[in-house]
Amino acid sequence: MQIKVETLDKPMRIPREKLEEFKGVLSRGMINRMRREAVRCPVKNKTVAFLECFTCEKFLRRVKGEVYCKG
Repeated sequence: MQIKVETLDKPMRIPREKLEEFKGVLSRGMINRMRREAVRCPVKNKTVAFLECFTCEKFLRRVKGEVYCKG
C-alpha cells in the first residue's frame, strides 16, 4: 500500500521515547525535518508523524515522498 507523505507547517508532537531512539542515528536537522512530515496511517486510521510511521512494524520503505506499508 502506498501512502503520500505530507509536509506540515508546524511539527507534530512525538513521544520522547520515540525521539530517543533516533538520537545518535539521525542528525538533529534530519529529525526536525521529519517531525514536519506526516502520513495518513491505515493501521491507526489517523494522521501520524512520519517518525512514528518509521518505527512501525508495518513500515516497508520510503521512496520519493511515498511510504510503502503492509497495513
